[in-house]
Amino acid sequence: MVLLGRFGAPHGVRGEIRLQSFTADPLSIASYGPLFDKSGRQRFVLANVRPQGKDMLVARVEGVNDRNGAEQLSRLELFAPRSSLPPPDEDEFYLVDLEGLRAETGEGLLLGQVLGVRNFGAGDILEIAPPVGGETLLFPFTRAVVPVVDIAGGRVIVAPPEEIEEEGPEPAK
Repeated sequence: MVLLGRFGAPHGVRGEIRLQSFTADPLSIASYGPLFDKSGRQRFVLANVRPQGKDMLVARVEGVNDRNGAEQLSRLELFAPRSSLPPPDEDEFYLVDLEGLRAETGEGLLLGQVLGVRNFGAGDILEIAPPVGGETLLFPFTRAVVPVVDIAGGRVIVAPPEEIEEEGPEPAK
């Protein structure tokens, strides 16, 4: 299952709901057929989708006819089966394809296994589970830090950024 969007707050009293789309063309989220919750048990058909502002859509969901129904969907993530998505172009990939890949340095040092790509608002972050356990490693998911994504080879190459030296307190004058 591939994450395509997330419901937001209800919009009005007739069952419409705000929708954040993660697809390249935001309006195309409605063209992938039924969408599902993460478990795959709940099914959602987007009957109508229209833009609202720069980064948001408003959607009508089949079977949701009032504000209370829309409130029940708030913050729910929407997924589509990988098979319903078009194949990526050359040098493209779905973020879900990174999960489980080996993460290593350019010198071949194993950093761990990719858990996924997270975004907390300031850009994509590659999350890696170290081979010996412990806290996960987080790296900016940029071409400078992750110069190689080799899906067929089952790995990503990570060039960890140099640590920024923390300066001590300024001496008193």
